[in-house]
Amino acid sequence: MRVLVLSDIHANLAALEAVLADAEQFDYEAVWCLGDTVGYGPEPDQCVTQIRMLGATTVVGNHDWAVLGHMDIDQFNPEARRAVVWTRDQLSAENIAWLGNLPSQPLVRGAFTLTHGSPRDPVWEYVLYPATARANLDHFATSFCLVGHTHVPALYISQEQVSSVRALSPAVDKLFTLENSWRAILNPGSVGQPRDSDPRAAYAILDTEARTWLSRRVAYPIEITQAHMRSARLPERLINRLSFGW
Repeated sequence: MRVLVLSDIHANLAALEAVLADAEQFDYEAVWCLGDTVGYGPEPDQCVTQIRMLGATTVVGNHDWAVLGHMDIDQFNPEARRAVVWTRDQLSAENIAWLGNLPSQPLVRGAFTLTHGSPRDPVWEYVLYPATARANLDHFATSFCLVGHTHVPALYISQEQVSSVRALSPAVDKLFTLENSWRAILNPGSVGQPRDSDPRAAYAILDTEARTWLSRRVAYPIEITQAHMRSARLPERLINRLSFGW
């Protein structure tokens, strides 16, 4: 089965639409969304509606939780807090209810575990280093775990009978084979707010039978998202960072 893997859309409708248009060429059969559909961006209600229409298997992210009032937003930086408060007033009752029903614990789909932050701390922990990835291997039973949250595409691989974990930055458009003897944590990067100095939207195509992972980047009209953010009076820092991918 070919799966479109999305994460950290962050209410950026222009980026999401560009990704969906680009992904049509892969004839995907399912969509997995790794959380943070909302937060930061100017179109939270439209993005949630789109993900719902896709029938995506979705887990909750920390910004989703914050909008629902399930966590203390003092843990967020000032710009993120402002965006959370603004977002709460933009969502329809139906979309709030949908977000509220998203699982906060990892989901298992065959050989793949799906979560937002990490299997050890699904909503909040960032898997940014091999040591963190290694510590999380004991917290999921499948061969592979898909995470988001960092906004950076990454692969963390542990080979059979090897205790260490190595980190790889997946090359764009290079098909990567997941060996059966591996355990790995994979991150598709962020659709709506990349943080790897590449402003293009990031996503991945996973083939669960062939065990292949394809990282993709797609340009989108950043200026449209920025204009909508300015109209909403969202923080200027959040607007500017989209141009630079940080």
